[in-house]
Amino acid sequence: MEKEEIKDLMLKVDYEYHLIVKEILENDEFKKRMEYKHHENRSVYTHSLMVSIQSYKIAKKLKLDYKSAAIGGLLHDFYYEDWQITKRSGIKNMHGFVHSKEALENSKKHFENLMNKRIEDIIEKHMFPLTIRPPKYKESFIINLVDKRCSLEVFKYPKELYKYIGLKKKK
Repeated sequence: MEKEEIKDLMLKVDYEYHLIVKEILENDEFKKRMEYKHHENRSVYTHSLMVSIQSYKIAKKLKLDYKSAAIGGLLHDFYYEDWQITKRSGIKNMHGFVHSKEALENSKKHFENLMNKRIEDIIEKHMFPLTIRPPKYKESFIINLVDKRCSLEVFKYPKELYKYIGLKKKK
């Protein structure tokens, strides 16, 4: 089912988008995100693709830096491990507070040639207000809002909401 969703998403964008993100989508480390759950029924890969495509279209329509929006949208959740499997202790170490920093480190490591200040800001601050410092660029705000919109699917699964706010499941 998810492979069909990815195929449908890729059919809805122009050739220029494909050229911009080709290197990322063909990267083996990025492809591992197909195995990481995002919110219940989607992988991090599919979620990131959705954020990237929607942000790319909005930025292009607004005559902003749509290339940075496309790349930043794909890499905003490029963190190290599946957070739903790997548990951390302490509120400061919770996924929502640390994964943007991890995604930025990982992005610089694997895609140094694609990075710029705007993309770095997009990745680092996509979790605002949890990141405290607000986004610096309009493209960063776009990803911030599109990411939240795409993540609203979590409300379709009310029995799973406990884990998204850092609580343990009741026995």
